[in-house]
Amino acid sequence: MDKINNYINLSRKYRPLIIDDLIGQDHLVQTLQNGFLLNRIAHAFMLTGVRGVGKTTTARIIAKALNCIGIDGVSPMTLTPCGKCEHCVAIMNDNHMDVVEMDAASKTGVDDVREIIENGKYKPISARYKVFIIDEVHMLSKNAFNALLKTLEEPPEHLKFIFATTEIRKVPITVLSRCQRFDLKRLSILDLSNHLKNICQKEEITFDEESIFILAKSAQGSVRDSLSLLDQAIISCDKNLEKNKITEMLGQGNQEEIYQLFLNLVTNNGQLVFDIFNNQYNKGLELEILLEDLMNICHKAMSLYFIQDTNILDITDSEKQKLLEIQQHSGSSILLSIWQILLKGSKELKDNHNSYAVFSMLLSKILLVTELGDVANLLHRASNLVESNQHLNNANALQEKISPIQENKTIKVVDVKESETIDDIPPWEPQTNLAPQESVVTVDVVNDTLQDTIKKDVLNVFPQAKFIGEDD
Repeated sequence: MDKINNYINLSRKYRPLIIDDLIGQDHLVQTLQNGFLLNRIAHAFMLTGVRGVGKTTTARIIAKALNCIGIDGVSPMTLTPCGKCEHCVAIMNDNHMDVVEMDAASKTGVDDVREIIENGKYKPISARYKVFIIDEVHMLSKNAFNALLKTLEEPPEHLKFIFATTEIRKVPITVLSRCQRFDLKRLSILDLSNHLKNICQKEEITFDEESIFILAKSAQGSVRDSLSLLDQAIISCDKNLEKNKITEMLGQGNQEEIYQLFLNLVTNNGQLVFDIFNNQYNKGLELEILLEDLMNICHKAMSLYFIQDTNILDITDSEKQKLLEIQQHSGSSILLSIWQILLKGSKELKDNHNSYAVFSMLLSKILLVTELGDVANLLHRASNLVESNQHLNNANALQEKISPIQENKTIKVVDVKESETIDDIPPWEPQTNLAPQESVVTVDVVNDTLQDTIKKDVLNVFPQAKFIGEDD
């Protein structure tokens, strides 16, 4: 007879057993610790957050904390349950008589809730508290929620409710107002990366930083997803995590090539753009994924104008250098135009069966924008420079015109400040206004017979001119 495979996947093997094992949920840990320390424990908890951030795990830890009696059998409630007493063991094995887990996705009716209410009236058989853990509570029907309200408002002293949901907005406000609510947040790539490294070391798995970063990034803030991906990566890479194998496993394109694709888009190198695109397409990369990658690059390149912290942007230092290079060859207006094309293209890609043609046209549109965008900016700046130089020439001509009649009087034209050249303008300010500052003519002493003539000549050249000293 074949031996039964007793392998346990990583997400179950490394599931937190005490509250301190939770990662990235400091606000939740601190509040629960204070509640147990002050003996101010709510009768109902509402745990909400995206998939895989620890809602059900936290519910089980609270249930153990409420009922743990320690190895000696007389220990008080604690958020660090022993894991060895009869109650801890029974709760971990999901067979405790007084701790009941219910999946609201499959038991949504009022009859199911009425059964809980009836059972809740009776004191626990062996534990301190009778605990009901209801997962995906938002799936309960309206009548089921209404049936639960009275018990939630005035529960028996021995009864505790712990609700978990991924869609908090679907839970009636009348239920929320009777619960202590905790919003479990997505984990940052940094926290997930550190967690994965720790597990790899325990499992004796070799890895590099980029491989871990890709897995953490693909998990989108979910601990369970990251461990599931790590499980798959260990098998795929034979305990030696490699960047190329992981990107292939995840169905992602070569990120280096995709960055090169975007860079060639902003530098208007059409030949290389389509070479890279066809190469990715022939490798079997889904065009929806490629489009999403390009949108992510565009978003991060734009965000980098305002956010310099790589941890907030969830990028590595090498990625930051690539994004800075993209900025250098484009500009905020170009990036915004590219974003609009990609955003509109995502809908076109879904609505059209010929995805290759649609994507090719998207790339063509972007290449046209980058080409025309550069020409438009140069023409705009050149036009402003010509205008600026014309003002300077007019000012010099005016000075020459009035100098013969100055005699002992002072008539001074203040030259226009020299405008910036094209090279002086940062790449993120393609629309900088290069018009010269307001021109000023200073008149100290002017013969009355000449004043009107001089003013007329000045105003012909500088319509916005100011005359200083006339009233002195």
